[in-house]
Amino acid sequence: MTTQARPAFYALAPGGWRDYLTLLHPPYTLWHLSYVAIGASLAPGLQPHRLVWGLVAFFLAMGVGAHALDELNGRPLATRIPRGVLVSVAIISIGGAAAIGVGAALAWTLWLAPFVVFGTFIAVAYTLELAGGFFHGDVWFALAWGAFPVLTAYVGAAGTLRAEAVLGALFAALFAALLSVAQRRLSTQVRAVRRRASGISGSIRYRDGSVEAIGEQTLLAAPEAALRALTASVIALAVALVAFRFV
Repeated sequence: MTTQARPAFYALAPGGWRDYLTLLHPPYTLWHLSYVAIGASLAPGLQPHRLVWGLVAFFLAMGVGAHALDELNGRPLATRIPRGVLVSVAIISIGGAAAIGVGAALAWTLWLAPFVVFGTFIAVAYTLELAGGFFHGDVWFALAWGAFPVLTAYVGAAGTLRAEAVLGALFAALFAALLSVAQRRLSTQVRAVRRRASGISGSIRYRDGSVEAIGEQTLLAAPEAALRALTASVIALAVALVAFRFV
């Protein structure tokens, strides 16, 4: 059976403004912004403006810039956004995020400086698969898209490095890294089916003698349901932690 699946379960029909919304990978962008909120919520004396600036910076770098470069590198979402627009969007958004990071480092704590450098680098290196794809794998995804937002947000919000708070932030970063591994493992199969498969065939024969044909939904339904549930759960946790700090 030939499949004509959308490139992602959240992808809209191609063309116009829909391409730009699809480019943001809305569920995954919200997922990883939740890590920012979780990291910041661990900081003692959290100030709202530091959380907001952290969210803005990561939205620009990961949600916009990195995704624009990812689309530039092979058109995985099959959008019609011109190449020049993608390049411009990536430069402006990642540059804007770096500028916010530099300003925050100067205003709040210089501990942020190495995080800004690493974040700017990995946003480009991961998505463009630099160094022969060395930075484009499960480990780097877990570190860059999971642990890194938690630790960066914590350092920016705390401004200091108290041992007990750092320990909590490190375990939260480990949580985010491991959850990101699960995300990547689930989405890898989904991407393969939706973007690379030209046909799906076969069947499952059960012990009671019944036979179930293997189709697109056989391979997509469970992992995509899990991805939706994980997205919602991480967002809910982030909202709960932030609300606990401010309500």
